[in-house]
Amino acid sequence: MRFLIMNGAKNRFAVFDARANSGFAMDEAKAITICKPGSAVMGEKGADQLVIMRARKDPHADAFMEIWNQKGFEVDACGNATRCIAWLYMQEAGVDTMTLETNAGLLYCRAAGENRVAVDMGPPRLDWSEIPLEEPMHTHHIDVKVGPIDAPMLSNPGAVNMGNPHCVFFVDDFIKAKPERVGPMIEFHPLFPQQVNVGFARVDAPDRIRLKVWERGVGMTLACGTGACAAVVAAHRQKRSGRKVMVEVDGGELLIEWRASDDHVIMTGPIEVEMEGVI
Repeated sequence: MRFLIMNGAKNRFAVFDARANSGFAMDEAKAITICKPGSAVMGEKGADQLVIMRARKDPHADAFMEIWNQKGFEVDACGNATRCIAWLYMQEAGVDTMTLETNAGLLYCRAAGENRVAVDMGPPRLDWSEIPLEEPMHTHHIDVKVGPIDAPMLSNPGAVNMGNPHCVFFVDDFIKAKPERVGPMIEFHPLFPQQVNVGFARVDAPDRIRLKVWERGVGMTLACGTGACAAVVAAHRQKRSGRKVMVEVDGGELLIEWRASDDHVIMTGPIEVEMEGVI
């Protein structure tokens, strides 16, 4: 089967087109084997996620996207992978728009320039039961602290679900925040029954955020599209930013707009095809 190695803002994917091959099945062991650094498919760098384009289930969609992370479990959403699959379909079909079906719902995508795609990620889910959390609480600030109770190093993160759960801390200094150490602690915090992606956002201006993300089942990533969306939603809810923000991640920049008109979050960013192969 033909496969592609693609990335969105350096968030790296093994991409398989199984629309004509319904027998192409994935499981935990296969996903781990393909994605791991040094694998025959992905080479030394490995993959953050494995993505399969399948025939649509919903008649209103053009294709279905299945996503597996490098730890071998299936996830519902990935913003950077959405742009990659949408770009592939639009290039193939010769169109400027398409609708991609995921386990988190339908995503409407459009071309936004050369090798750039804009995705309507839909409205953020903000109720505690939608994140989900283990107990009721307001999600603009949630009761999670890192460090001494009377002087926590990190506290009052926002919680947002953008197709997957996010917890966003606001920081002044990434070195002091220690994302690579704090991330795995919060990922498995008992407040999050489905684990959680952990964002560390530094608001540099009302329209600019620097972001690092510990992704559940992956670790530190160069980019996280849903994480960038969650950071802007959380920042605006805490009156730290505007609704239209350029989010700088380690792999590049993503433009995020949380529209007041319809509550939808629009993510615009780059895609890149690194290579093609056969497995």
